[in-house]
Amino acid sequence: MKLRIFTEPQQGATYDDLLVVAQAAERLGFDAFFRSDHYQRIGPGDPGVGSTDAWVTLAGLARETSRIRLGTLVTPATFRLPGPLAISVAGVDQMSGGRVELGLGTGWLDDEHHSYGIPFPPVGERFERLEEQLEIITGLWSATKPYSFEGTHYSLVNSPALPKPVQSPRPPLILGGSGARRTPRLVARFADEYNVPFRTVEETGAAYGRVRAACEEAGRDTVLLSAAQTVCVGTDEAEIARRAEAAGSDVAQLRRGGLAGTPAEVVDKIGEFAGLGAERIYLQVLDLADLDHLELLAAEVMPHV
Repeated sequence: MKLRIFTEPQQGATYDDLLVVAQAAERLGFDAFFRSDHYQRIGPGDPGVGSTDAWVTLAGLARETSRIRLGTLVTPATFRLPGPLAISVAGVDQMSGGRVELGLGTGWLDDEHHSYGIPFPPVGERFERLEEQLEIITGLWSATKPYSFEGTHYSLVNSPALPKPVQSPRPPLILGGSGARRTPRLVARFADEYNVPFRTVEETGAAYGRVRAACEEAGRDTVLLSAAQTVCVGTDEAEIARRAEAAGSDVAQLRRGGLAGTPAEVVDKIGEFAGLGAERIYLQVLDLADLDHLELLAAEVMPHV
């Protein structure tokens, strides 16, 4: 099991905040540093300094780290046109020496779209756009000659299909969610990894089953499976409660629906996800100033999973 650090900068974090966490995660031996891709705070509360652009910050982190993998969980297809997104991700892959992964989704937070003038079509159209973007991005990265595409929402004519990413055949693509019909089909067609975010063990297992069935129907091996969970670990109940409060939650809720408790409790819960076939866990850390939390996870959880 590989442990990855997953941050939510839209809750208020500067580039420098992210840099400290990313470099700490690399130093401590975590497999990857991921961030969400949002433009404003989710839920009530002080927006602080606001959010940052995901791919701008990942470009900076690519030059200030050396080993840790970098990516989004997940970039909304509504935010960027597929051609420029393919160029941006390929560029960051070059800047990192081939350490980038692209999580891509439909987009869901209507408020941030309205706040920044981004069109927010109905969910059916968003899935159509996501599918076309996946086809275009993979097509641009793999093309050996000028690339053209004619779809319902996007049209490309004689694109030079440059620049190329460092990774071959391309950076890994991550699709997520727990949808019962469209998501498994897209995973089976395009994804290298399928991520189920913030669901119980039972719900995660059911989602994995749907993706396995879709992959079998499509005639391909199952994809790498992962899960994202809010993490809140402490050496005693007081420390656990303090971290839960900093995450804006309570201990009982996080124990039910996340990874909360002592290191031993969290190791056991991760083991349940491993039993479903998960090979990666994205640890959502919400208090970016609490580097001791990362130290504890690295010392008391990582060696046992």
